[in-house]
Amino acid sequence: MQGCACLRFQPRRWFKKSIRARPRASGHRPPLNVCAASSLSAPCYTARVRRLIINADDFGLTSGVNRAIVEAHERGVVTSATLMANSLAFAEAVQLAKSHSSLSTGCHVVLLDGNPLLDPARLPTLVDSRDGNAFRNGVAGFALRALCRRLDPDQVEAESIAQIRRLQSQDIQVSHLDSHKHTHMFPAALDGILRAARTCGISAIRNPFEVIAANFARMQRRLWKRYAQVKTLRGLAGYFRRAVAKAGLRTPDGTLGIVATGHLNPDLFRAIADNMPEGTWEFVCHPGYLDDDLRAVPTRLRESRVQELSVLTSPETKSALAKRGVQLISYREL
Repeated sequence: MQGCACLRFQPRRWFKKSIRARPRASGHRPPLNVCAASSLSAPCYTARVRRLIINADDFGLTSGVNRAIVEAHERGVVTSATLMANSLAFAEAVQLAKSHSSLSTGCHVVLLDGNPLLDPARLPTLVDSRDGNAFRNGVAGFALRALCRRLDPDQVEAESIAQIRRLQSQDIQVSHLDSHKHTHMFPAALDGILRAARTCGISAIRNPFEVIAANFARMQRRLWKRYAQVKTLRGLAGYFRRAVAKAGLRTPDGTLGIVATGHLNPDLFRAIADNMPEGTWEFVCHPGYLDDDLRAVPTRLRESRVQELSVLTSPETKSALAKRGVQLISYREL
C-alpha cells in the first residue's frame, strides 16, 4: 500500500507539533505531514509505522561489488540497488539484476568522477576542460559550480537521460534514481535529473538529506567532520521538497547512514536503528569485496565495503530492525 505524498518529507517531531497546533485562518496551507485530502486532517498511515528501504549504491562498479550486493540481498537486508550505467562491471550487474527480480534496481546517475555516455563536447559544464573526456573529480568543485550557477541543467538532463536509457535498453525496470555522491541535492543538478526522470517514466528518487545523524554521530569523533558537512547542506532540503513535489515524484522522508559511510559497524547500525523515527526512510550502503579491480578504482571506500557487507548480512542486524518494528520495503513499494 502506498502512503500519500504529504508525509514524505517530515520526521516525527514535525508530525507531533502539527497535531498540537491550533487551526489557523481559512486558506492556511496544512503542514506537509498532515493529509490535506482529509477533512479531518488525519495523519497518513505511514506516520504510525517505520518503513525502511536499504539501498546498495555502486552496482556495476566492480565484479566484487556486484557479488556483495547480491549476497547482501539474498542473505541480508538489502532491498534495492542503484546501477551505474558507465561502470566497469555494468554487463555483469545487468545480468544479476535480471536474475534477482526481487531486487529493486534503480539508476545511480554519475555526474562526476567518471566518464559520460554522451559526447563530452555536449557537456562543457560537466567535463574537465583539462582532460576534455571525463567528468570533473570531487564533490566540492561540483558543489561550487552548481551553487554559482555554472552548471547547465540541460546538460545534466541530457546525460541523465542517456544513463537511464542505457539501463532501460537492457530491459531493466528502473524503479528509482539517486546520484553518485548525492549530487542531486544541488538545485541545478536536481532540476535536470527530475526532468530526465519524467522523460524516462521514473517515479521515485532518493531524498539525500539526513535528519537524525546528530543522535549517533556523537558516538564516534571520526563522524563529526562528515556530520558538519551534511548539516551545512541542510539548507537545500526545502528546495528539494518543493521541486520533487512539483515534478510528481515519490521520495522517502530522508536518508539514514550517509554520515556513517565508510565507518559502519554493528554498534553504529544499532544506534541508527534505535534512533529511526516513524515514517519511511532509506538507509544508504556500499557493500563490496576488496579485490584488484576495487583497488584500481579512485575511491576512499575499500576495506569499509567488506565491513558493511558483514553488517548487512548479520543476524544481529535483522534483530535490531525487528526490535524496533521496522518493516523492510523496496523502492517498488514506496
